[in-house]
Amino acid sequence: MRRQTATGGTNPAGSSRALRLDPLSLPVSFHAHDARADGFVRQVELDRERVVLRRAVRGMRMALRLRVSDFLGVALCDIKDGRMLVLAHRDPSLSVPLCVGVDEEEIAAAWQLWSDVFALPMLQDAACEPAPRRRRRNAIRARRPKFLMRRRAGNLLEPAKIHRGEREIISRN
Repeated sequence: MRRQTATGGTNPAGSSRALRLDPLSLPVSFHAHDARADGFVRQVELDRERVVLRRAVRGMRMALRLRVSDFLGVALCDIKDGRMLVLAHRDPSLSVPLCVGVDEEEIAAAWQLWSDVFALPMLQDAACEPAPRRRRRNAIRARRPKFLMRRRAGNLLEPAKIHRGEREIISRN
């Protein structure tokens, strides 16, 4: 089995050719736009059973391995230059672009073919933009750490009992 690398996935310099992957020549590896990654690019490895997304965010490299069955389906989205097919995920920032084109018949044929190859439903107008960033506020941030929860906290409102003026009882022979 041969691996297709960067053919059809990225555009050659000066080329006006749009993104177009061949579903019959999987596995394929290509670079895609990622608004959150360093350099705005991520590497995608696409296979019939899995998708591997590699990117670096603030210098930290990561690889996400997702099963194709975790995706919602193959979605058709409208963009400014035409139409785009994406492998849609519940988190739109994990969606993978498959094909960009203007010709309606060609896009419809590719949509059906990608849906058959992955055995996923065909979706209409799924969200093609990345999800908004999550808020970084945490409701349990001020809670005591788990290992300190096992210890009893000291009670400063009730001082230790001191008995003044009493005789000390010491046992002696």
